[in-house]
Amino acid sequence: MLFLLIDTPLTDTTHTAATQIAPAEQDLRFIDLLMKGGWVMLPIALIAFIGLVIFIERYLTIRKASRDESNLMLQVKQSILSGKLDAAIAICRNSNTPLGRMLQKGLLRIGRPIKDIEAAIENVGKLEVSKLEKNISILGIIAGIAPMLGFVGTIIGVITIFHDVSIKGLIEIGTVSGGLYTKMITSAAGLIVGIVSYVLYHILNIMVDRIILRMETDAIEFIDLLEEPGK
Repeated sequence: MLFLLIDTPLTDTTHTAATQIAPAEQDLRFIDLLMKGGWVMLPIALIAFIGLVIFIERYLTIRKASRDESNLMLQVKQSILSGKLDAAIAICRNSNTPLGRMLQKGLLRIGRPIKDIEAAIENVGKLEVSKLEKNISILGIIAGIAPMLGFVGTIIGVITIFHDVSIKGLIEIGTVSGGLYTKMITSAAGLIVGIVSYVLYHILNIMVDRIILRMETDAIEFIDLLEEPGK
């Protein structure tokens, strides 16, 4: 009997403690956190989607323009050395690449001073680079705006929390901490979107810089080729 009397309260106490602890253990799901961020999460999600679309579109375009053009340069060189100017122009036109359009412009200017040919190639090159860089700057803007939007959401949340505290006239740790951690979600989301956009922005710029370097190298080789017969 003594053992039964001692064992029963212990069991009840353990069961009660477990019951009290169980409700405190709640699953913290990522989607629920995002929903608690408030209306500021909508513009953050919108600019994140816009940034992703721009990156994919620009990446595919730049990747297409960055394919190896050594074969094109070789064919143009052979045609020029063979005196087949029309064939060289046709090869450049059919390539449908930034380098091909640059060389085509230079070939159409053959017979004029070298300075004029260089200027024509340079102008076409600038146009091609501007086409490649189209909308890339928007990623840079998103990288700057997203964290600011996140901070705005957090600040609005903090203002709301302290407004409620001023009305109630007392500070409840649960209310303050609970409301604050949900509002910090906007800052975290804004920073994540900003960091990712910043990285993607520089990835595209690096790809464009490589294309520019190769275009300049091929343009110099082309001009040198045109100057050879006159030496």
